[in-house]
Amino acid sequence: MTWVPPFVATPRVELMDVRQRHRTRAPDGAYTDRMVCRRGRVLGGFLALAAMLPALSACDSGASSPQPSTGTSAGPIAVEVNQSRDQYGKQAIQLQFTNTTDKPLTVTSTRLRSPLYEEDILWQRPGSGLELPPGQPKAVPTALPAATCGATEDASTTQTRATLEYSEPGQEAKEETTEAADPFGVLTRNASELCIATEAAAVATMVLDPELKVAADGRTAVVRLIITPTAQVGGQERLTIESIDETTLLAQSPSDPWPTNVTVGTVKQELQLTIRPARCDPHAVAEDKVGTLLPLRITLGDRQGLIKVAASNDLRGRIYDFVTAACSPAG
Repeated sequence: MTWVPPFVATPRVELMDVRQRHRTRAPDGAYTDRMVCRRGRVLGGFLALAAMLPALSACDSGASSPQPSTGTSAGPIAVEVNQSRDQYGKQAIQLQFTNTTDKPLTVTSTRLRSPLYEEDILWQRPGSGLELPPGQPKAVPTALPAATCGATEDASTTQTRATLEYSEPGQEAKEETTEAADPFGVLTRNASELCIATEAAAVATMVLDPELKVAADGRTAVVRLIITPTAQVGGQERLTIESIDETTLLAQSPSDPWPTNVTVGTVKQELQLTIRPARCDPHAVAEDKVGTLLPLRITLGDRQGLIKVAASNDLRGRIYDFVTAACSPAG
């Protein structure tokens, strides 16, 4: 019989979970969980340490470099749908390809078919194509077609099929059809926003005036939202702007909050929105992607949704100048 030291029978172990949930932020502000390794300390007998060596070894083996996403594909190329901040509001998304083989592949075109959209989502790179080294993901941007606004609710749960044309070194091009992963619901969210924006545009057009009126002290400014009902407004559903969201760049003034529950009638309206910088860190303007997209939470008939009114190039430049000046010590 092997003698076991008394202290091993009831060892005291202080060990962080070797695989912990890590919160990863998506482009729309949502979060998703992924499992990552964390190092820990073990205090106790050598038997307790030995029992934990397999788990620690598994963590150490992947700690040097993160593993790329492989979507849901069982084929040579996995496809995942995502969206960057720069693409948000431009009716564009990005497609991420991951080569799951041990040899380089070249993809020349991709066609995604989703019942949420009237046409296929297309990406093409003729000629040399896009080379995918083994295990390395690469992302490419592509535009979204018009949404299928009459799609049933079941359409949002239907898998998106991706058909890729690719080639292996020294071989003719071939096709692969697989499921495209959409872990953040990018296609569903964009289709919903496109549809309600189209329906709202049939009731009224909403634009931001290109002029910006800056206060004398330079700390606030007024941007104007101009609402013009369409000629057919009498036969359309009722449209109400329930509220206006702040952005990553612009906030409302506590002394002059933005209006709520504004009903769109048959007469042109103008909403004067007093704005102030939402942030003044050095990267506020330099890294801005969506700060000049004004989000309106609306109801249209019995439906609710979010539409975004984009500032024109002229207004965007004036807003950037205003934020820069208002955030400066001498502003």
